[in-house]
Amino acid sequence: MRWPGSRAAKPFARPQRWLGIWWGMIAVVIVGSLLPALLLPDLPAGSDKIEHLLGYAILAAMAVQVFAGWRALTAAAVFLVALGVGIEVAQDVLTTTRAMDAMDAVANTCGVVLGAASALTPLRDALLRADQRYEASSRR
Repeated sequence: MRWPGSRAAKPFARPQRWLGIWWGMIAVVIVGSLLPALLLPDLPAGSDKIEHLLGYAILAAMAVQVFAGWRALTAAAVFLVALGVGIEVAQDVLTTTRAMDAMDAVANTCGVVLGAASALTPLRDALLRADQRYEASSRR
């Protein structure tokens, strides 16, 4: 099975592994965002914004690790922003215990920007380097 984004992935030995992990992380965010509020822990007021920021920063930083080229990274970032907004709408439309919050969407978007900015650091290819080292050591 080829995951969406396979052609845009960096030259990993097994790109499907890393794409599958990224898509799996997205699925976890979607499910967690639509769970009934009763199943979620009580948090101090406003602290959920930090969760939104960090969650989407991690998703975007993982996209930086998986995808090659600015076009693919931009598409992933736009997708993540749209996902964050879409989930907020879905919380309002599809659930009875969750509510849409524009500030959550803002926190999601700020997280995407923060995670995407990791493309400007020397760490942008850390996963690729680790993947190549692992593959080289496993051939010995």
